[in-house]
Amino acid sequence: MVVERKMQPSPPPEHRRVIRFVTFLALSLLAFSCWALVNSRINNAILIADADKTPLLAGGDDDRDRHSTGGDHPASIPVAVPSSSDLMAGAVRMGGPVVRETPLAEGGGEEEGSEGSCDAESAQLRVYLYDLPPEFHFGMLGWDGKEGEAAWPDVRDPGAVPHYPGGLNLQHSVAYWLTLDILSSTLPHSPDGGGGGTSRPCVAVRVTNASLADVFFVPFFASLSYNRHSKLRGRDMVSRNRILQAELVRYLMRQEEWRRWGGKDHLVVPHHPNSMMQARRKLSAAMYVLSDFGRYPPDVANLKKDVIAPYMHVVRSLGDDESPAFEQRPVLAYFQGAIHRKDGGKVRQKLYQLLKDEKDVHFTYGSVRQNGIRRATKGMASSKFCLNIAGDTPSSNRLFDAIVSHCVPVIISDEIELPFEDVLDYSEFCVFVRASDAVRQGSLLRILRGVTRDQWTTMWRRLKEVAHHFEYQYPSKPDDAVQMIWGAVARKMHSLKLHLHKTDRYQRTHSDS
Repeated sequence: MVVERKMQPSPPPEHRRVIRFVTFLALSLLAFSCWALVNSRINNAILIADADKTPLLAGGDDDRDRHSTGGDHPASIPVAVPSSSDLMAGAVRMGGPVVRETPLAEGGGEEEGSEGSCDAESAQLRVYLYDLPPEFHFGMLGWDGKEGEAAWPDVRDPGAVPHYPGGLNLQHSVAYWLTLDILSSTLPHSPDGGGGGTSRPCVAVRVTNASLADVFFVPFFASLSYNRHSKLRGRDMVSRNRILQAELVRYLMRQEEWRRWGGKDHLVVPHHPNSMMQARRKLSAAMYVLSDFGRYPPDVANLKKDVIAPYMHVVRSLGDDESPAFEQRPVLAYFQGAIHRKDGGKVRQKLYQLLKDEKDVHFTYGSVRQNGIRRATKGMASSKFCLNIAGDTPSSNRLFDAIVSHCVPVIISDEIELPFEDVLDYSEFCVFVRASDAVRQGSLLRILRGVTRDQWTTMWRRLKEVAHHFEYQYPSKPDDAVQMIWGAVARKMHSLKLHLHKTDRYQRTHSDS
């Protein structure tokens, strides 16, 4: 007997679509749950130390008494920090801040306020420097801190300090120059920098008593950490860059100085737009030194609390006597760099199409390879105007290359923030063009060709007057980029201190009672 089976009717098309959607949604939720679980375990591995084991960060408030001038260490010698060999695998140990009344300059530096050195009482800014382990700063440059068990390199000889890597790494080396400068502030000074001293100005001075500080400087070379330690190596689950950020956050959150005002009087330097991605929100109460705000939400970084610092230029600076004048610059407008960019940088592609065939315009792709920096140096010095066009971020070092080449910058970046604009009027030596105007056929060339020889020469002369404000160097010189940054920090601190003191009025009264 043959039993005849009846086929079940298939569900209608609309039901099949619902089933597929539900299945897709379930799989998506499962994948997201797996990702969240893995990410959570990674973060816990970084941020949570088992209480029964040695903590990732040794020390804290209890170390303050041990490291003070009455502790086991001689008062005139900086307390040593752990070297690389003493560190746990993938972790960094750090002690609490060292509060000392004695000079820090190794090799017989004079006390603050003595003849020939900076006086903390008359300085615009008194800076407390956290003694972080070398892994956060000069250790990335090959200095291990073992020389004489010193906390910092000997900065008395500028030629002997650890060198920062060259090329495009130099663009974001701001933390390096600020750290060298504040380390040298307790050294004896001489007008010409001779005799073992430096000619450093006294805008910012290091103080060794935290209670006297206006600002607390966190010497983390965040940009270099991003450049060198972002990639996973070997079997690492977490990059060295992320580990350093997590350790820094844990360390600062434990410090009495941070907790007092929630970190508002702290200074951190994540100058590279991609640096400190994991820690930037957690430390956002601090004052940041940045290149721009392009990759920061306004509640994390903004012009009210933060400082915009110039990139370090990579082309050679022109001396006043070697700067070509109007007739000696045959190129009307110069641009060399990446052309295809995202977001606001799409204006570059449009301008390339408009300007590529103009005979007196140089608009080409270029990079640091194949003598790119040398070609840019020559090209900018032979051009009347240098185009600074928004890229992936509003700013680039191209602006500062133009300034030291005395090539009048043409700024086509609507969202750009400029360094020291509260004391410098950029319209005196730059041309500003809105992106929407620049991409109109013939508009940009009409604006540039409309600038007369006398107008251009006036801006060119002003460029030569202001170029030194954008120079990073050690030893620092009056009104160079380092001193301009310290001055900008000091100006921010005036309004910050007013706010903090007003909010602290009743807390102190109630605590005393």
